[in-house]
Amino acid sequence: MPNPYAEAGVDTAAGDLAVELMKSAVSATHNTSVLGGVGGFAGLYDVSFLKDFERPLLATSTDGVGTKVAIAQAIDKHDTIGQDLVGMVVDDIVVVGAKPLFMTDYIACGRVVPGRIADIVAGIARGCSETGTALVGGETAEHPGLLGPDDYDVAGAAVGAVEAGSQLGAHLVQDGDVVVAIASSGLHSNGYSLVRHILSSRGVGYTDSLPELGGLVGEALLEPTRLYTTPLLSLIEQHPGAVHSLSHVTGGGIAANLARVLPVGSWVEVDRSTWEPLPVFRVLASMAGTPIEDTEGTWNLGIGMFAVVSAAAASDVIASLGAAGLASWSVGTISTSARDLSGFEQGAKGVDGGAVRLVGAYAG
Repeated sequence: MPNPYAEAGVDTAAGDLAVELMKSAVSATHNTSVLGGVGGFAGLYDVSFLKDFERPLLATSTDGVGTKVAIAQAIDKHDTIGQDLVGMVVDDIVVVGAKPLFMTDYIACGRVVPGRIADIVAGIARGCSETGTALVGGETAEHPGLLGPDDYDVAGAAVGAVEAGSQLGAHLVQDGDVVVAIASSGLHSNGYSLVRHILSSRGVGYTDSLPELGGLVGEALLEPTRLYTTPLLSLIEQHPGAVHSLSHVTGGGIAANLARVLPVGSWVEVDRSTWEPLPVFRVLASMAGTPIEDTEGTWNLGIGMFAVVSAAAASDVIASLGAAGLASWSVGTISTSARDLSGFEQGAKGVDGGAVRLVGAYAG
């Protein structure tokens, strides 16, 4: 019997197969708080443990991966993009000091290719497992005519919890606090529209090989986003009261994201000489014919997170992060003294925060 929906371009059988292929990866993220398994209309999560909180606060975040997916599609490599999604979503949760609890994902595609969808979701599941987050649900939507057969986009949302009074933020930051930079793994998931424009303008393809990038361009650009949640939660536990605020360096670049987690009236000069931008940033800036400083509002240039910590604990924080496999270093000191703030980035994304500017020349 003819299937009108299939004739319209929607293959429900392929969708069912994709669910079967991803089921084991998703189930591996589940803990005893997850009820109902895979495939329900809604994911269920037991939060009875919140009764032990004096005043539980829920934290939520949602995001996507952006145009990085275009590179994954171009070289037909889809097993890392899911980790990028988890990084963009879950690492925003830990910024307020919250522990992530669960996540859902959404994949829109022009055509369901079961193996491809399973690869994407397997990457999400691995990221969820690494950050202690249960992947409790998701949706794969087939949109023929709206998206090309091999086009897709991914997005997700997560929820976490923190005890009121234990949340991190600008309200804890004090004069003399030290700003600690935590290394990124590369571009993470921001600024790829600029990356793609640069490569296109230079006639460089994703399957081309560039020794400066260590091999194929596309594979270098798909370096997964580093996940910070687990080591940062451990850091907060190991050094009670030492970590005052955290900043996830995503869209908007270095200064703007740091300014968001500083109090109004505070300022800091971030010393560029304390780190050397990763090769991928220098290569791309050179291709664009622009000083690397001009990209500071777009790319992270080697800093994935900032931690604003008490001066007394700064060296211990850096040592703890190093023991967890995260390179980190001091880039500046918070001040609340009066000064001319011309040339500083002051707040961002609707937040009236502190003031930040980058000074000096990069190392290397």
